[in-house]
Amino acid sequence: MELTPYYQKDIECLHCKQKFKTTKVRSKFIKVVSHNSDFQPIYENKEVNPLLYNIFVCEHCGFSFTDDFTKYFAPGSKEIIQEQISNKWTTRSLGNERTIEEGIMAYKLGILSGTLKKEKFVTLAGFAIRIAWLYRIQGKQEDEIRFMEIARDRYADSYSNDDYNGTQMSETRMLYLIAELSRKIGDIEYATRYFSKVIEKQNTSIEPSIIEMAKDRWQEIRAQKEKEAL
Repeated sequence: MELTPYYQKDIECLHCKQKFKTTKVRSKFIKVVSHNSDFQPIYENKEVNPLLYNIFVCEHCGFSFTDDFTKYFAPGSKEIIQEQISNKWTTRSLGNERTIEEGIMAYKLGILSGTLKKEKFVTLAGFAIRIAWLYRIQGKQEDEIRFMEIARDRYADSYSNDDYNGTQMSETRMLYLIAELSRKIGDIEYATRYFSKVIEKQNTSIEPSIIEMAKDRWQEIRAQKEKEAL
């Protein structure tokens, strides 16, 4: 029997506690060949995109989450989620193979659920940047830029609130992402400010490759400015 790239996993909804199935991609089918300048992974197999399956969407109540969500609900947040999401939800499953549209929808539900539940800014930023990547694959530039800006703003919130502490996101990587997303959306002043923060860390950071990427981007911005000045 041929092994498919996909398998089903049982999930219990954090909100309504009911069980549902979600699809995941087997790790042996995931091979990253390169990354874009904002860390978007480029997969060897274009047919199988693990990015589409990060979010678990509860078919019963619509609450959408990942393993990064805490079990804790702030007082009143469950009621707000019930009102804003579950009461408006028509039972449907996003638990099978997903199209890019369904992947985008899952992340948007994740942002809504995470915002109402008051999850970390760094988590919400991660959802927004992945929506931007999916729009990029589709060639929808306006939508891509809109979600890069949302991601940049949430990463900036995360940085100023220090809520990425204890997550897999390092300070160097965070600063670089704020700078690079700013550059991509055309906010050059913000980009320059944050690239210089990255470069200032070159003696203390344990991520020299990110420092080098920041220097490359910085040079590109300078070259562009000189060109425009001519």
